[in-house]
Amino acid sequence: MCDVIVLGAGITGVTTAYLLAKEGRKVCVIDREPAAAMETTYANGGQISVSHAEPWAHPGAPAQVLKWLARKESPLYFSPRADWRQWVWLASWLGQCRRSAADRNTVAILDIALRSRELYREVREAEGIQYHLKSLGILHFYRVRREFENACRMADLMTLHGCTRRPVSREEIDRIEPALARNRDIVGGTFTGEDESGDARQFTQALAEICESKYGVRFFYRTRIDDLAAAGGRIEAVRITGSGGRKDDLRARDFILCLGSYSPLLAGKLGIFLNIYPAKGYSISVPLNESNERYAPRVSLTDDENKLVYSHLGTHLRIAGTAELAGWNTTLSYHRIRPLVEKSAELFPGVFEGMDYRNPDWVMGRLAPWTCLRPSTPSNVPYVGRSRKFHNLWLNTGHGTLGWTMGMGTAAMLAGMMGEYTRRHE
Repeated sequence: MCDVIVLGAGITGVTTAYLLAKEGRKVCVIDREPAAAMETTYANGGQISVSHAEPWAHPGAPAQVLKWLARKESPLYFSPRADWRQWVWLASWLGQCRRSAADRNTVAILDIALRSRELYREVREAEGIQYHLKSLGILHFYRVRREFENACRMADLMTLHGCTRRPVSREEIDRIEPALARNRDIVGGTFTGEDESGDARQFTQALAEICESKYGVRFFYRTRIDDLAAAGGRIEAVRITGSGGRKDDLRARDFILCLGSYSPLLAGKLGIFLNIYPAKGYSISVPLNESNERYAPRVSLTDDENKLVYSHLGTHLRIAGTAELAGWNTTLSYHRIRPLVEKSAELFPGVFEGMDYRNPDWVMGRLAPWTCLRPSTPSNVPYVGRSRKFHNLWLNTGHGTLGWTMGMGTAAMLAGMMGEYTRRHE
């Protein structure tokens, strides 16, 4: 019997398992995939971006979203459904668009992300993990003067609360990232020198192996989580179906929900409402070689206008972004991939030189297109802590687009909460 069962082996589940196992707890992790980090973590944007702490819900967002909604290839696409969860989420999101709420949520996310960034550095040094790390900072750039001015205001707030995000001029952008020098429509940007980038899947899978070999964590892969058995105000067991179709109940003292966009579905079976809705995102990985690598950015970039991020991950340039509110649909659509390709080719034509990037078959076959469901709360602040209904069910979920950024931070928060709860109740 385990002390703790972690449900989900993405970045949040594996980091949580790691920190608890280091404390001496006997930990098991369950995931339906054949390895860790095979869903949302698999091909994300690669940024550990404290500077991206501003939530989607802010005063200018509703007008911007209305402009985008009519365009299927816009950075945000909304597909209305007869799904009460979607409409409850949207109503709550509108309520979070007030300036006071947006600033409060930004500070909350910053606190988590700053601690997380520090912990990633500690863990990679302690465990010797390699994951195409680049500690060159993250540059946000803007083509519209008003958006740049709004970003400067947000940069001031973040700097006040511990994240040095400084405004930079057009000329300074060229010095920070020469690959942007030909794009004369950029009016300014902000730069956070301490932010990093790296391959989240590579990190998570390496950490999972360390959890198993060094700290005795047991992983149940290819295992479906069917239900949680509850009685007397506590979770008694998780009901599973293994790879061979065998059903079983696994018992533990504590259970941690780290299932991303699927967390509210499992929690709902227990009568627990989690206001998490999937924001479907996309990515491509453009191969880099001797002929085109010199045109690729070295610094990780955020194009706020098009909601795209760029990270140089070894032999590839990872390009990720957009959000689609369309339920739990994981279909990979070319019409959502195409804007990533076209906007990126416009920004970095040298990277795409000689590629047949206007050919849908070539794109879908050669650029490793990927889609995932990012578990978003209306505030972008994740659920971290003990559930109110069951004293041994803990939550670490709802990280939205910042699972890689906040993952280690929320794992540490939860481990601290669980330790304190155990001390008070032993």
